[in-house]
Parts: sequence; structure tokens; C-alpha cells
Amino acid sequence: IKAAKLKQEMSLLQVELESFKAENDMLRAGQSDSLGAVQQNVDVALQNLCRVIANAHLSIKQLVSGTEMLHFVADLLKSIDKISEVKKEDDG
Repeated sequence: IKAAKLKQEMSLLQVELESFKAENDMLRAGQSDSLGAVQQNVDVALQNLCRVIANAHLSIKQLVSGTEMLHFVADLLKSIDKISEVKKEDDG
């Protein structure tokens, strides 16, 4: 009677083990899908970050160029002011 009971329990445990194995395989497959989705999100984020960096770099170049132009205009205005002062002295 004990041997029969143990065989029955062993059969139940084997069925349960198979069930756990199947569940484990499904979880692993789901985890693999999740990792794929995470990798895809990382790739998209990286592409967006690279685009933002490129745009920022372009904006900085434009800002520097604009600053150089403003310095040039300021120097030009100083020169015009000096020329005006020299003319006033010559006229006066």
C-alpha cells in the first residue's frame, strides 16, 4: 500500500514538474520578448539622443557665428565713431 501511494505521489510530482518546466519556458520566452522590447527602446532613445546632439551642435555653431558677427559690427561701429571724431577735429 505504501509503495502504491509513493508511486502515485511520484506521478503527481512528475506532472507538476512538467507543468513547472512548461511555465518556466513560457516565462523565459516572455523575458526574451521583454528584453527585445527594451533593446528596441534603447535603440530609439539612442537615435533620438544623437539627433538632439547634432541639433545642439548646429545651434552652438550658429550662436558662435552670430556672436562673431556682432563683434564685427561692434568693431565697425567703433571705427565709424573714431572716423567721425577725427573729422570733427579736422572741421573744428
